[in-house]
Amino acid sequence: MITLKEALRLNKDELKELKKDLVEKIEETRDINAYIDVKEAGEGIPIAIKDNIQVEGWSITCASKILQGYVAPYNATVVEKLKSSGLSPFGRTNMDEFAMGSSTETSFYGKTLNPKDHSRVPGGSSGGSAAAVAAGVAIAALGSDTGGSIRQPAAFCGIVGMKPTYGRVSRYGLAAYGSSLDQIGPMTQNVEDAALLYDIIAGYDPKDSTSAQIEHIPVAPNLNPNRKMKIGIVPNYIKDASDEVQKAYDKAIEALKREGHTIVEVSLMDAKYDIAAYYITAMAEASTNLSRYDGVRYGFRAEAKSLKEMYQKTRTEGFGDEVKRRILLGTFVLSSGYYDAYYIKAQKVRYLIKDEYKKVFEEVDLILSPVAPTVAFEFGSKKSPLEMYLSDVYTIGVNLAGLPAISLPVDETKEGLPVGLQLIGKHFDEQSVFDGAMSLERALK
Repeated sequence: MITLKEALRLNKDELKELKKDLVEKIEETRDINAYIDVKEAGEGIPIAIKDNIQVEGWSITCASKILQGYVAPYNATVVEKLKSSGLSPFGRTNMDEFAMGSSTETSFYGKTLNPKDHSRVPGGSSGGSAAAVAAGVAIAALGSDTGGSIRQPAAFCGIVGMKPTYGRVSRYGLAAYGSSLDQIGPMTQNVEDAALLYDIIAGYDPKDSTSAQIEHIPVAPNLNPNRKMKIGIVPNYIKDASDEVQKAYDKAIEALKREGHTIVEVSLMDAKYDIAAYYITAMAEASTNLSRYDGVRYGFRAEAKSLKEMYQKTRTEGFGDEVKRRILLGTFVLSSGYYDAYYIKAQKVRYLIKDEYKKVFEEVDLILSPVAPTVAFEFGSKKSPLEMYLSDVYTIGVNLAGLPAISLPVDETKEGLPVGLQLIGKHFDEQSVFDGAMSLERALK
């Protein structure tokens, strides 16, 4: 598959040929189930779009039964930005229902397979986007990251996935899961492509009240893998990771040293606090955001004799088990008598986590961390929801603190499964994140 950088140089005829080849390839890899359907919105360079980003005239369903029949009446800001830069949406990719999951097993359309090993998950919730890029059936894709949903599937599928600083990329037109956590970001074949796509979608948007009014200086033209930086490593984090992840971590540290970076040991508080604060916050926000799906205004509506029965039946039949679980937990932590005990306490812990990162970034430019405790796991191997939630242990702190981070492949296991690590940066310092990632990518090649 040609890279995004190469695709930007194609003429109209070459672009037509590329799309024809893509459609054929997508048909050949139907079993992976990366795409829900393949459509085109415009004549630009084809970019795969996660099924929770509005594309005017497309059925956008968040991989849920409850949104069957809904057609997007407008474009998300990121889609408008793609189109004005000569790119265009091309196919919507599978995902965990309402972006709630770490394995793309909760989709109404069935699970997506990992192109590297079909018995394993592609990660989630942007598993379709990651699988499409990894299988060579997308030049690049957009995903969304609420607690690692771009970085973890990128790591599991062996591609690059980048989560921008909260507020850097407009959320207008992204179906809300956790409004204070969600960010749209690029999923690509290499670091340079991720920088190119990031530049296209980044910037202030008056339509999004959480969008930051901070000037976006393009990253791609200023990429500098020769910059020498101080990179923090977190020994107390790595002890919970598998041997394969630990080996990849050591390998990456050695590669960064060879590139002339200074490695500094830092410590962050136990990630169990991240898990607790994240799941309380995300589920509370999900409970509020998903209350709009009631069968009245759009999407699926169940047959019923009364209004109350219609609400109950629509939600019972329309939402999957994981989404129901998170709505119930979120409603519980927001309910009278529990709001202070859970939700307020989680916000205090979130502030401490943010503050801790701030202190660490006073002495380093970037932090190197695992993306997940293991490589891609087998379907059905996580026996309980809690086990599944723990697979986000390394990614959610970044969302709680609103920081930018990039996942890139650094190693492979004996079975050929990719191992990804992430570089985390300071607020709005995407330049350092991309420079560091490019340096690491070059060192490992």
